[in-house]
Amino acid sequence: MALPIPPNPISTIDPEAPRIANATPISNTNNPSSSGPAFIAMQKVKTNLVLRSKWAELNGAMGDLGTYIPIVLALTLSRNLNLGTTLIFTGIYNIVTGAIYGVPMPVQPMKSIAAVALADPTFSVPEIMASGILTGAVLLVLGLTGLMQLAYTLIPLSVVRGIQLAQGLSFALTAVKYVRKVQDLPKSKSLEERNWLGRTSRIGRRVKNVVFSLPSAFIVFVLGVILAFVRRPQVVREIKLGPSSIEVVKFTKHVWKEGFVKGTIPQLPLSILNSVIAVCKLTSDLFPGKDFSATSLSVTVGLMNLAGGWFGAMPCCHGAGGLAGQYKFGGRSGGCVAILGAAKLVLGFVLGSSLAHIFNQFPVGILGVLLLFAGIELAMASRDMKNKQDSFVMLICTAVSLVGSSAALGFLSGMLVFLILRLRDWTKGKPLSSFWLRGSPRL
Repeated sequence: MALPIPPNPISTIDPEAPRIANATPISNTNNPSSSGPAFIAMQKVKTNLVLRSKWAELNGAMGDLGTYIPIVLALTLSRNLNLGTTLIFTGIYNIVTGAIYGVPMPVQPMKSIAAVALADPTFSVPEIMASGILTGAVLLVLGLTGLMQLAYTLIPLSVVRGIQLAQGLSFALTAVKYVRKVQDLPKSKSLEERNWLGRTSRIGRRVKNVVFSLPSAFIVFVLGVILAFVRRPQVVREIKLGPSSIEVVKFTKHVWKEGFVKGTIPQLPLSILNSVIAVCKLTSDLFPGKDFSATSLSVTVGLMNLAGGWFGAMPCCHGAGGLAGQYKFGGRSGGCVAILGAAKLVLGFVLGSSLAHIFNQFPVGILGVLLLFAGIELAMASRDMKNKQDSFVMLICTAVSLVGSSAALGFLSGMLVFLILRLRDWTKGKPLSSFWLRGSPRL
């Protein structure tokens, strides 16, 4: 009796082998989670937050503190601004903007509103918040309607450079003042000369040489914290653990009116020019290929203030000076400001407003070092003017901005001179298309 022939293993396995081998790749390519909008967005966020260099990014995160700490501390001490709430909200802003843009996009206090609050005793926290909310609402509307993008397209480069140069020089002059003289931040005044910078003091010369030879913004900041405790060791007893209570600010019709007239109106030109238009141009200069639209920046500034203003967080915006400072000290990615945001969140939840006692002892001259380099970096962006006419417009805009202490006045003067010069060229036979040569970035 013949035995049954066993089935050929090759003949039974081979036909199934290709289907088994290809099963996994087919399921991956058909998996919606790996190609959907949510997956793509998550991958973009991860890419934006990747640190190019850990130490350089950490160093860059400190580059904007020269403007942040003095303004926030002055308002905390003089107007009872809730420092803990401000740290928490600005920390969230830092992380979100870093994830969205992928560059060290700064989050700075609105300087014009802060200046009004420090100069006017009747301009208290409700008025500060009302002005920030109204400013944010206007910027949000300008962004959503496309008017901000139109303004960016029409405003000539020479005028933008003039605003940047004025802001950079203003930062540098303020930095020198911080270094040379003792500061009364709550009153926004300079006092007597610092003894440790005196020419007759041997110790002063040594400290000065050490401070100015430090290569790292991070080391400078850590040194400032150490000196704060050395100057007044009793500050340790004033520290209280735990976050500050977050309360909803109460508004009245009078508060809204005062906030709009005294705060929003002078802040809007500065926000439009320095926080949106100048940041757009500086970003394209420092990070080729990352041409953010004025629409997106205007919307993020608007949303930040509409979110935090109701709870007492300081009105904030982006700023060309902060971007230049963080870039100067090594910031290259969104992870740079995300580190800063995480640090703010930790300090806000752990120490809250008691952190003001430490910052009050922080040597302002140390912050002047950071602010000086931020100002120089921002001012150097104006070196690309190629002809005398554009340079003249830029310098007129800068001079009027500095002398008049108003970016709006400098902008109007620069635009007027620009139009006069272009009109003169047109009468000599040049085409009208030469009025504005700068194109619009992608949306």
